[in-house]
Amino acid sequence: MRTPVRARLRTLLGVVAGAALALAPQAAALPAAPHTPTAAAGAAADPAYKVLVFSKTAGFRHSSIDDGVAALRGLGTANNFTVDATEDAQTFTAGNLAQYKAVVFLSTTGDVLNSTQQTAFEQYIQGGGGYVGIHAAADTEYDWPFYEGLAGALFHSHPAIQPATVKVEDRAHDSTAHLGAAWQRTDEWYNYRTNPRTTARVLASLDESSYSGGNMAGDHPIAWCKDYQGGRAYYTGGGHTDESYAEPAFRRHLLGGIRWAAGMTDADCRPETGYTPLFDGSSTSGWRQAGPGGFTLADGTLTSHGGLGLFWYGQELSGDYSVKLDWKAAGDDNSGVFLGFPASDDPWTAVNQGYEIQIDATDSADRTTGAVYGFRSADLAARDAALNPPGEWNTYELRVTGERLEVFLNGRKINDFTNTDPARSLRQGHIGLQNHGDGDDVSFRNVRVKHGGGQQPNPRTGEVKGVNGKCLDIDNSQTADGTKVQLWTCNGTGAQRWTVGTDGTVKALGKCLDVSGGGSADGTRIQLWTCNGTGAQKWTPQADGTVRNPQSGKCLDASGGVWNDGTAVHLWTCHTGPNQKWTLP
Repeated sequence: MRTPVRARLRTLLGVVAGAALALAPQAAALPAAPHTPTAAAGAAADPAYKVLVFSKTAGFRHSSIDDGVAALRGLGTANNFTVDATEDAQTFTAGNLAQYKAVVFLSTTGDVLNSTQQTAFEQYIQGGGGYVGIHAAADTEYDWPFYEGLAGALFHSHPAIQPATVKVEDRAHDSTAHLGAAWQRTDEWYNYRTNPRTTARVLASLDESSYSGGNMAGDHPIAWCKDYQGGRAYYTGGGHTDESYAEPAFRRHLLGGIRWAAGMTDADCRPETGYTPLFDGSSTSGWRQAGPGGFTLADGTLTSHGGLGLFWYGQELSGDYSVKLDWKAAGDDNSGVFLGFPASDDPWTAVNQGYEIQIDATDSADRTTGAVYGFRSADLAARDAALNPPGEWNTYELRVTGERLEVFLNGRKINDFTNTDPARSLRQGHIGLQNHGDGDDVSFRNVRVKHGGGQQPNPRTGEVKGVNGKCLDIDNSQTADGTKVQLWTCNGTGAQRWTVGTDGTVKALGKCLDVSGGGSADGTRIQLWTCNGTGAQKWTPQADGTVRNPQSGKCLDASGGVWNDGTAVHLWTCHTGPNQKWTLP
């Protein structure tokens, strides 16, 4: 449903983007809002797209809906998307929804869609569509499990309208990157029936000590994002008051949520728990500079100047661990993140004895963004699909398990490297941020670590790539039991977005990769089927690149000897040939 917009490197580095997000004046100001936010200053415009704003109410009706629609139309005018606003649920048909990159539920309440309309919307999301929920979107469709999962959490109660402190947990997502660590706002602050933190990336939460009436035991998410059944889901609890839609910061918050849900920008929206800060924006305690140049600290952000030097953390990382950090290049700028080097005040120690994960996107394949510099290129197609352009924030996860290094960009795996040099070790050493030289302006935020990071507690979502670089694909995005699973040229649709679960399942479009009839004979059909927990739907990745069905003891195999679009996959005796090698997210 959503086509990849990352031709993106968007003329990638022909554009020099501003180093900070800006609130630009509207071309034609709305009466209630003197300024309409735009995306990162200087960044190339998003391609034109359409958004459906749906505001039907079957319960309480918010007076702010009209202001919300007007604000979203203003954002669209300033940011190259067209808004269609409706309260007619009959617009929820497969054919009509297909024209929209995202659907915004603007303070909907109660049961607003019938079963046929619900099915059409489910198929839209499963086909790669985007969802944005604003405020009372959480007070909607309590008896529809799909929607509860999509929204992330449903309304429980609320206190009176009052000021509160919003803690911004993720300053890389486009909806929160313009905010400081604390955001003071007045709104009607919802309590939710469940905490979405285990299934979504929490972008912002409420400081319950800053207002009266919070009941979520001090962990109170208020904005979040998640990948969901092939699509993207974003929710913010703000937006009850009429005045919200005249606030530039809140409008920019909404714009970022829409841009992400529509696929115009990327972010790491996997759930995140258990990380501790190495640099939290307030202090550089524990860090030291090796070599010339350095970093300037402002607004919780480290920005490089001069060089060639290295800002490195004094406490050694050892064993299995996962490092996450947010970074942004102003334009065609050079920097990198180093791992596995010994303590030294000579920056060349990290170069010669550690490994650099590169940031500069304009060098050769083994020295470009996502590459392990000089050793292994990133998967360039996956990298290009995930990389935000200059002026926008990106997130790296660098996951070390033994001597294996996996690189994730905005939540998508783009590199998988194993150290075999006995003189180097990823399992023991330091982390450092490079300041490459004059004119190379790269910024970093929120450097954090999780020990034992080689474990994978959360499901992973993305493409499953096989022989000839083709993707595991669901025929024509159909969801009927028995639908053919095949190879197809990678295209970024929901039919190729698989979630590899911790329970051994591999899911797409809400259903499971399944061995027909639970069979074990060579050539048994692999298909899509309703998830049922049986051994026919369990898959185990192997170190040799194969994916095995333990019940049968056989492997996922691309049939035949010429692997074109439409090649069926089936079960076959494991032999580690190229048609049995798979790269999982």
